[in-house]
Amino acid sequence: MRRVSVVGTTGSGKTTFVRALAARLGVPAVEIDALFWGPRWTAARPDELRARVGSAVAGTSWVLDGNYSTSRDLVWSRADTVVWLDYPLPLILVRLLRRIIARIRSREELWLGTGNRETFTNAFFRSDSLLLWAVRTHLPRRRRFSAAVLRPENSHLRVYRFRRPAEASRWLRAVRPPAAP
Repeated sequence: MRRVSVVGTTGSGKTTFVRALAARLGVPAVEIDALFWGPRWTAARPDELRARVGSAVAGTSWVLDGNYSTSRDLVWSRADTVVWLDYPLPLILVRLLRRIIARIRSREELWLGTGNRETFTNAFFRSDSLLLWAVRTHLPRRRRFSAAVLRPENSHLRVYRFRRPAEASRWLRAVRPPAAP
């Protein structure tokens, strides 16, 4: 396990999981959102994102989080493992709400140098809020991932699907760093 794609609904804990897994494996952690979002919430064009993701996954080892369909083929063709955090929507919404509130309070910059921060208005009063996004995308994503992991072009992937955080945590604790060559 040297190249791992971690997927799941917004708020499922992908970034936290990726950081922990990358640390255990001693490989770089990559957050696709950091490749996608620029200053003042400027989104990368699809060709820009594909180029950035392509560079990120060109290495021999990495753990990457993200669900961007525009670059999934690049990621999954290079990955050897997919970890799918497929948690129930109510759990995700509670976790996401906690995260949003904590980020609003801390004024944490989300991706270094972008100046992007969670705001009360963005979180609760916009049609593209993360909470609404999670509700809208949870079931469609589940269907797409269920189909995608069965496609012939993805048959090389080891897929771990976790439906509860405790399952993912147990698996993560059992992961051992690769042996030195």
